[in-house]
Amino acid sequence: MSDRALTRMGAAALADAMRAGDVSAREVTDAHLDVIAAHDGIAAEGDVWHALPTEQLGPDDVHAFLVVTAARARAQADDVDRRRVAGEKLGPLAGVPLALKDVLTMRGVPTTCGSRMLEGWIPPYDATVTRRLLEADVVVLGKTNMDEFAMGSSTENSAYGPTRNPWDLDRVPGGSSGGSAAAVAAGMAPLAIGTDTGGSIRQPAAFTGIVGAKPTYGTVSRYGLVAFASSLDQAGPFARDVTDTALLQALIQGHDPHDATSDALERDDLLASLRAGVDGMRIGVVEELESAGCEPGVRTVFLEAVATLERLGARIERVSLPHVPFGLPAYYLVAPAEASSNLARFDGVRYGMRVDAPSAEAMNAATRATGFGPEVRRRIMIGTHALSSGYVDAYYLQAARIRTLIARDYVAAFEHVDVLISPTAPTVPFRLGERTDDPLAMYRNDVATVPASLAGIPALSVPAGVTPAEEGSGPLPVGLQVMAPLRADARMYRVAYALEQALSLDPDPATHGGARAVRSVRAGGGAS
Repeated sequence: MSDRALTRMGAAALADAMRAGDVSAREVTDAHLDVIAAHDGIAAEGDVWHALPTEQLGPDDVHAFLVVTAARARAQADDVDRRRVAGEKLGPLAGVPLALKDVLTMRGVPTTCGSRMLEGWIPPYDATVTRRLLEADVVVLGKTNMDEFAMGSSTENSAYGPTRNPWDLDRVPGGSSGGSAAAVAAGMAPLAIGTDTGGSIRQPAAFTGIVGAKPTYGTVSRYGLVAFASSLDQAGPFARDVTDTALLQALIQGHDPHDATSDALERDDLLASLRAGVDGMRIGVVEELESAGCEPGVRTVFLEAVATLERLGARIERVSLPHVPFGLPAYYLVAPAEASSNLARFDGVRYGMRVDAPSAEAMNAATRATGFGPEVRRRIMIGTHALSSGYVDAYYLQAARIRTLIARDYVAAFEHVDVLISPTAPTVPFRLGERTDDPLAMYRNDVATVPASLAGIPALSVPAGVTPAEEGSGPLPVGLQVMAPLRADARMYRVAYALEQALSLDPDPATHGGARAVRSVRAGGGAS
């Protein structure tokens, strides 16, 4: 089987091929490492590969990975092959490669959160998500690039340089989990883990033409996930199809006593009703999100997808969530306030970067000014101000009240419909540098994703189509967001699967003739 075939196969298909003896885990791992080595801007030598310095990255480098644990991944793959030959019981995705966002710890592997503040930090423990993946015999290829401390919507805030979108290398892959999304879209890994605080899985999934899900808050353990906003952060899966995404979520979810916010309630089987279809289901289109700042091309693709669901037998209804328009300002008070508290630990005393100065106060200020990038500093200042004496009632507590009202809006809506849908993002992927000087324009890209985060409900993005090619740009992907009630994650996968099967979209950017599609998919994968 060719490297090209192996790096475009889905996770379930790869697992089946390995079980059948058609290919080994080592061959699958090596095929994906070859793509990374050839096209990601990685110094591919030694046991651990590191991303090249920003100034050495080429214009065709995706820069999805910060570190690739090549020797460790090969050893994992060899162990899977040995145990398979010995007849040992293996996990359902045993031997399948995966990319891990660099906000989740992995014992002995650098974890930077995309920040100079944690440069060189080697965690002595695995995050629960990491541990569950390793116990399930998934092969972890390495850690992916991200917006610093998960604060951003484009992966341009990384201290280690931006990640490029495999559909068009002049455009962003979304954020903050852009490295994970780009790795999957470019054929560097069939699976990836991201984290979603206000849309950081769903928006990159939409921008790179893949599937990404934010599980119900509390479904996936946050132990070992470096916190941005603790009441919002949630790890979740990326894949190129809905089935693989559901399989990956099933592997990482479950109660964890190490996480006080972990939900101990029994969960539905995510795959049991996956193929049940949408005939007779009530699907609500959120009026406030249907056209909220949407570009014409995005809205056209979304409405065509809605029509497809209707042809499949779904009952489409228009639903109003009256407090959703206040979601964006509420989020950008709640999340920065929690970030201000969580990032206070990075003070130059306990761990992380330290810049020496004559006094403790000066050392603390110098360390944080040097270690944190401008977007992180901006959000810390916003959050600190929102929590300060004389302002907490007017800002933070008011935002908390709006959050409650938004959650109630969802509860009321789900009394009448089974799921809610909207465009995932109001725009197609924008060009690198286009919004870096306009934070408000960047924040507005989260308008459709933050309400579900504030309510804690599950939501995913599934490819809905592509916009027409324009001068200077090829077709670009558009995502449709499916939102379900609390702990009804299986329901959103069911709707997403039905749409996916009806549309039969190819997730390979090369098949859509992008203006500057990544060479790894355009040239056929593998080293060139």
